[in-house]
Amino acid sequence: MTQADDVRARNAHVIAEFRANHGQVGGDFAGAPLLLLHTVGARTGKPRVSPMMYLPDDGRYLIFATNGGADDHPAWYRNLTAHPGAQIEVGDRVISVYATELHGRERDDKYAGQARRYPGFAACQQNATRTIPVIALTPTSRDDQAGSTQEDTR
Repeated sequence: MTQADDVRARNAHVIAEFRANHGQVGGDFAGAPLLLLHTVGARTGKPRVSPMMYLPDDGRYLIFATNGGADDHPAWYRNLTAHPGAQIEVGDRVISVYATELHGRERDDKYAGQARRYPGFAACQQNATRTIPVIALTPTSRDDQAGSTQEDTR
């Protein structure tokens, strides 16, 4: 089994557990805010689903393209760059979102905040030779904004 096969198998397990338990999972993600990101493959056009931690931010969902600290961007980042309209699953809800990459001080401040909450994010940035992108997923409907009961990141 290749490393890519291992990642696919682990993600499939997390996705199944997420859906069976209303967005809650154990293991590495236990207790962390988690969403499932639905994208369209940039090259293939095929639907993709990726589990990841998020940070609620004033109605948005911030996600971090760490790729485990690797020097290349994760596939989902390339997919969002090509097709910024996407969907996320948060708990039992499916939410349509639009992806925008954060830059400059806003990016730096949001990444630093996530790294304070979850030190593994700091390690990923230290290991990578690239600046890890931060993506804001903004719901396209006002009814689907993040943070009504979540912590504000300001």
